[in-house]
Amino acid sequence: MTTTAPPATTATTAGPAGGSAIHHSRTTATAARVLRQLRHDPRTIALMILIPCVMLFLLRYVFDGSPRTFDSIGASLLGIFPLITMFLVTSIATLRERTSGTLERLLAMPLGKGDLIAGYALAFGTLAIIQSALATGLAVWFLGLDVTGSPWLLLLVALLDALLGTALGLFVSAFASSEFQAVQFMPAVIFPQLLLCGLFTPRSAMHPALEAISDVLPMSYAVDGMNEVLKHTDMTATFVRDALIVAGCALLVLTLGAATLRRRTP
Repeated sequence: MTTTAPPATTATTAGPAGGSAIHHSRTTATAARVLRQLRHDPRTIALMILIPCVMLFLLRYVFDGSPRTFDSIGASLLGIFPLITMFLVTSIATLRERTSGTLERLLAMPLGKGDLIAGYALAFGTLAIIQSALATGLAVWFLGLDVTGSPWLLLLVALLDALLGTALGLFVSAFASSEFQAVQFMPAVIFPQLLLCGLFTPRSAMHPALEAISDVLPMSYAVDGMNEVLKHTDMTATFVRDALIVAGCALLVLTLGAATLRRRTP
């Protein structure tokens, strides 16, 4: 009895049940596998990287006769478009892995849920960096988005928004049983934030109940952070607060995603 107890404990720690710890080698191996798969899916890569740029390009010339309008909302949408795109792609890609049985096979190995979620976040986060850099460069240096602060701060918020979209996509994929259901989560998760984030009207002008709800939605702080860059030359305390809230929400949602990750679709 005493001789068999240590192996049993070790197996439990290394197996699927011990998925809370994150191991660097397993995380990077998972990220590398996801990136190799994405490399053979050019349509997904194009959706993640090019669609935000195309949307910003269209937006600029929709307001061709009113450049100030583009300046007032362009920075906010620079953060919103990557969030939406990464949410959609990540939720569908993760669900596809589960319905195909890939997640079940991976979690049967000494790979914890934390390793898996962190690996996915690292892989999609790498693409989010490219996406955010292209969109920010296009908006500022090609489309003429007029910002008072540093474009690097715009890039930082855009990247945090993309990572938040990745985290939300990983999280909601656990509650969908098909790709169609994953898409259906967008109106429930993204649209309320889009309406209440202050893009269409200042949050202070909303009904008090809606303003209170907007105060707990991460997209509100993403838009506030972008507006801080538009109005101030230096990094403000409000900007730091907004960026930390968006980053904290992304980390929290990733943790919840690891806790709710299922091996297979019922």
